[in-house]
This record gives sequence, C-alpha cells and structure tokens, in this order.
Amino acid sequence: MSEEASLASLVQRIEVLEAEAEIRRLQARYMFLCDTPCPEFAVRDDAHRIDLIVDLYSEDAVWEGVGEYYDKQFGRAEGHEAIREHFRRFWGEKQEPALLLNAHYLTSEQIYVDGDNATGQWIHMQPWLFSDGKSLLRSSRLNNSFRKTDSGWKFTRTRTENVFVAPLSDTFASDYPSASVLMGP
Repeated sequence: MSEEASLASLVQRIEVLEAEAEIRRLQARYMFLCDTPCPEFAVRDDAHRIDLIVDLYSEDAVWEGVGEYYDKQFGRAEGHEAIREHFRRFWGEKQEPALLLNAHYLTSEQIYVDGDNATGQWIHMQPWLFSDGKSLLRSSRLNNSFRKTDSGWKFTRTRTENVFVAPLSDTFASDYPSASVLMGP
C-alpha cells in the first residue's frame, strides 16, 4: 500500500471513530434530557427541555414506537412539530400521578457509520417512580438513524420497541432528589 493510500485509509478510520463518538454523545444527550429530574443545568422548564430535544433531530426525522406494546402507546411522529407534540404528551401538562424519577441506562451499543449516515442500536433500561408510590422498570430496544449535517450529527429516526415492563416494589427508591444540581456551577 502506498503512503498516500495508507494516509487516506487512516483519515477514513479516524472519521469513522469521530462519527461514532459524536453519535454516542448525541444518543446520551437525548437520554440525559429525558431523565427526571432533568440533570441538564439551565434547562428553564419542560418546554425548554422539549426544544433542546427537538434540536437533536433533523427536520425530516421520525420518532416511532413499534411492536405490539409501543404501536398504540407511542405511535409515529414525523417532523419537528410532530416530535415536539409527542414530547408535550410527557411534559406539556401536569400529570397525576407525577413522575418523580426516571433515568435511562444504555447497553449493548452497536454503531455503524457509512459516510454522512449512520445507524445505531441499543438496549435501554429505565426505572420510573411516581408520586403515588408506584414504580416500574421498562426496557426497550432502540434502532436509530443519524445524518451528519452542517451543524453536526442529528437523529433522522428514533425507533423503539418494548422488551418488557415490570412492576417494582412501591417506592423502590428511598432517597432521590427533587431537582438535579450535578451540572450546576
């Protein structure tokens, strides 16, 4: 292999590694913004949180729940406004019982980069605790697509399918914050 070909191969490999790192950060930021309480410092309210989440998506992006459990629960949202409306159902109105704790844990990561496009798969676990003391553990598979844009990598598709939902013992978490201060000054 010529020196020029070796250099081109090395540049391509670095670009793939950089893309994987950016996609990993994008996916983690999405999950971080979806946590309750939201640990992102300076998020003013849930409307601001939704704006930050929508900004992670391309204009033509799709967010959808699929499979026998998620088809009806989440459905399909196409484009920024539909995705925004999807998230307003979670945070747009006061809900009873109120969600007190929700944290996303990602596992089994697979990222495949093909130039300015990529796909990624994860499994996530997510404990939920509500103000009435009920709690559950949810697990989903994620099959997401991404595109490199002038402003960095963006989601072009979030696709999620239920693995299981399991009840946890009431008030399974005894100590949890009402607000996150981790990212504050």
